[in-house]
Amino acid sequence: MSALTVDPAPGPGQDWDDLVRIWEETDAPEGCKVEIIEEIVTVSPPPSKDHNTTAALLQRRLYTVIPEDWEIYQTLGLSLPGRGGIYIPDLVVVDRATATGPGNTVPAEEARLVVEITSRANANHDRVSKVNGYAKAGVELFLLLDPWHSGRPTATLYGEPEGGTYRVLETVGPPARSFPGGGPAVVRGVNYSRVPVTCPGTRCRSSPTRYCPSCR
Repeated sequence: MSALTVDPAPGPGQDWDDLVRIWEETDAPEGCKVEIIEEIVTVSPPPSKDHNTTAALLQRRLYTVIPEDWEIYQTLGLSLPGRGGIYIPDLVVVDRATATGPGNTVPAEEARLVVEITSRANANHDRVSKVNGYAKAGVELFLLLDPWHSGRPTATLYGEPEGGTYRVLETVGPPARSFPGGGPAVVRGVNYSRVPVTCPGTRCRSSPTRYCPSCR
């Protein structure tokens, strides 16, 4: 099942507040994900078991490398008003203080790392719209786990956003037989040394990451 457009769809002249109101008032079935993607409110069906397992395994590993005052969230909305979007990544790493308080979203640029795991029917949202949106918002690192990429699963780590465009920092693709149906093998292939942690460089002027232009 692919993502559905919510009625009433935003019409000409509707501003950001109108979109957010429609998003907040959308009553989707339990487990579905409601997002705004390119000014369209969409509802995606619940993820598969393999999808959930991949997210869980990655989350377990991320907790071993992030600072104590950072957290990993699965249902936190990231607001991109300049891109007409509210994305809900499969995982997002953000400072605990930023995600504390009222409301349902945080500014996307506050995210240290976002992770999207593609579903077969909605993969282009993650491969195109969200790559562009996260880059233009200045999200530090974006990890795309794509079980459906050209018939072979891949993991691509994007970073160093500049001028609204990411640089591809690393891509890995394990043999398809070790990743049936989009399972956890792609997680084992990711280089976690490039997951954001405090930069050891004393003169680093970049956002606090281990893998940054000044200190790598």
